[in-house]
Amino acid sequence: MEDQEFDFEQSDPKFVDRVNSFTPEEEDATANALRAGLVDYELDEDDIFILEELGEVDGSPVLLPALPVLAIVGRPNVGKSALVNRILGRREAVVEDKPGVTRDRVSYKADWNGRRFTLVDTGGWEHDAKGIDKSVAIQAEIAVELADAVLFVVDSTVGPTATDERVVKMLRATKKPVLLLANKVDDERQEAEASALWSLGLGEPHPVSALHGRGVADVLDAVMKVLPEVSAVAKQEFGGPRRIAIIGRPNVGKSSLLNKAVGSERAVVNDLAGTTRDPVDEQVELGGKIWRFIDTAGIRRRVHLAQGADFYASLRTAAALERAEVAVVVFDVKEKISEADIRIVDLALESGRALVLAFNKWDELDEDRRELLEREIEQDLAHVAWAPRVNISAKTGRHLEKLVPALEVALASWDTRIPTGKLNAFVQELAMEYPHPVRGGKQPRILFATQASSRPPKFVLFTTGFLDPGYRRFIIRRLRETYGFEGTPIEVGMRVREKRKR
Repeated sequence: MEDQEFDFEQSDPKFVDRVNSFTPEEEDATANALRAGLVDYELDEDDIFILEELGEVDGSPVLLPALPVLAIVGRPNVGKSALVNRILGRREAVVEDKPGVTRDRVSYKADWNGRRFTLVDTGGWEHDAKGIDKSVAIQAEIAVELADAVLFVVDSTVGPTATDERVVKMLRATKKPVLLLANKVDDERQEAEASALWSLGLGEPHPVSALHGRGVADVLDAVMKVLPEVSAVAKQEFGGPRRIAIIGRPNVGKSSLLNKAVGSERAVVNDLAGTTRDPVDEQVELGGKIWRFIDTAGIRRRVHLAQGADFYASLRTAAALERAEVAVVVFDVKEKISEADIRIVDLALESGRALVLAFNKWDELDEDRRELLEREIEQDLAHVAWAPRVNISAKTGRHLEKLVPALEVALASWDTRIPTGKLNAFVQELAMEYPHPVRGGKQPRILFATQASSRPPKFVLFTTGFLDPGYRRFIIRRLRETYGFEGTPIEVGMRVREKRKR
């Protein structure tokens, strides 16, 4: 479908007024009628879970129990991604017979004997980066920090290496459960090689063959005994200071912003780009409220191209985003918005965090540059036009107070949940006013809508056919127009369902 079939720029105040004019009784009646109609369609267990177990909590954010997190760590090319594919029962992770194919930590939803969990495939190091031992250890440390249990994979045909021992030293210092896997044990004759891994001091090695599946079921049984029912690290938290990650290219003023907010030289500030290496957490009082600011190392280039300390800083930035609730992306207004700036914005979007754009050094901006900047924002940041913008000077503190209402708006939107009745009245009105185009002689219909979660808001549409990407973007635009959602990404997913066979 071509985007011009829907006018994304043209708002429709009358549509918004009509949706907002429905009474709660009318909204509930619409939702109940649509929900009843789903009995004619084939639904699976996940559908039932979404429809029945979420429930409503007075329109407030619904928190599902956080799934426990199982991380897979190890040297490059020991078979981590093959093991991920084996556990998932499908080919998801990229597998190639050379080290370092997996560049970043990637999460998948998995289950074993009815137990759901999050599986994290780690890579994230450049195999020829300076100090491979250090990069492996740092990546493993981040994975362990964000996991409830760890599978440490070693190549049994190679045996324990100095790099393995470096990772083990870190693993043994943690209180996380660690299972040692001796991979590439394809038959009984090779099990003797696995016994050599006792020397690592992590207990009994579990002989497995990720490629053939040998021993993997036994390992998963053992994992279920140590994995908690609800994650202790990925739990969704309410209360306490809201957590803010300050991200951006090196030397755009992130540390200066933190120092001015704190009122002291808390973070190292230097004209040399990339001074900050690790995230710095600081409780800050701003606008009469307490916040937790996380200053992160600047992202110089794509993670998988970064070398040395910059590479480690990029990993730390990704980890800081996972701990944050809202990302403040800092731009240097004296410089042209670059591809690197846009990548950082996209990194924040992919993390699902609320978003605020802070344009720093505004007091140093001349009129000519201001006009160019506005055009750059309109062109390069159009996909985040919904994010609040603040113009600040981190060095002088000018307009720093404007950051607070922007943060509050973004977080409120991030937390927002639309009641099911209201959401279905919206969807029904939208479908009548702007029906989906006919495709191949068929017109997909939306059967029912629900908000699966908040933080960020995620909506699920049960449909009779695939909704074109342009139509989904149109739905998101109308959602923003009707309910605000300023400062938060929105996800709209589909579950295409067929009628039951009589």
